[in-house]
Amino acid sequence: MNIKFVKTTFSLLNADYVRLNKSWNYKNILSPFYRLYLIDGGHGNLTNLDGSVTLESGYLYLIPSFTLCNYDCSGFLGQYYIQFIEESWSGSSLFLHNRKIFKVKAREADFQIFRQLLSLNPNRGLVKNDPADYEKSVVLHGFQELNNLLPLASYIETKGIILQLVARFLNSEEFRIGEKSNFPPRVQQAVDYIESHFHLNITVEELAERASQSPDYFSRQFNVHTGERPLSYLQFKRIEHAQFLMVQSELSFNEIALKTGFESLSYFSRIFKQRTGQTPSEYKKKNKIV
Repeated sequence: MNIKFVKTTFSLLNADYVRLNKSWNYKNILSPFYRLYLIDGGHGNLTNLDGSVTLESGYLYLIPSFTLCNYDCSGFLGQYYIQFIEESWSGSSLFLHNRKIFKVKAREADFQIFRQLLSLNPNRGLVKNDPADYEKSVVLHGFQELNNLLPLASYIETKGIILQLVARFLNSEEFRIGEKSNFPPRVQQAVDYIESHFHLNITVEELAERASQSPDYFSRQFNVHTGERPLSYLQFKRIEHAQFLMVQSELSFNEIALKTGFESLSYFSRIFKQRTGQTPSEYKKKNKIV
């Protein structure tokens, strides 16, 4: 049994079918929620640092939360879509190691369950397609509140449909490659320790001792295989978890700083701005949904 999966569920924000044109053109979108598309006609493009993925009829596409992406359509695109928020007991994302664009061949059953999702959740579409409009906190909060108005059976079935669709991507080769670590055992041990103990005062010396290596040698090896020094990677994990707490909780910035291992609010704010390009206040104002 995959314990991480058991600890993860999803809540619907929006769902609809749309026919898009060249006005669907947005750059550098980084959202706290997931997007899932089922295309039934036309073409479009999704682009990120890994390259461009063509949206084509008969395929499913998933953009996990916090995945930087560009969207465009040069002509016509027929698209079923759902947007949903991840709810994780641990605060870690199911797609933690897979911030990429996923594409899998659709089945006839996918069209059927999409239509069922829309019938269970009528009038859940977006009035506007611009992320600058629908990612505002008050708007997103309203989207999520609609789940509380559903009959219990519809609410549970909706969650089940989203999990069923997400499962299609968990079977993909790209997901398995992302989940499978190519790190040496001692580096992987350090990565796992950081991800589960980021709230503690972790030092390079401590990590090196756990790996039975000298601090300098351990730090170099960690950098070779992860692309970052240990403390930089620790900061990355702390900020990522802080982003989830801002989206999914009512904690103050000071509480979030303490829960994610920062010694002071000022230090947290400085590192947050360095990592995200936004102050905590700016980020929360744009992305808060609960």
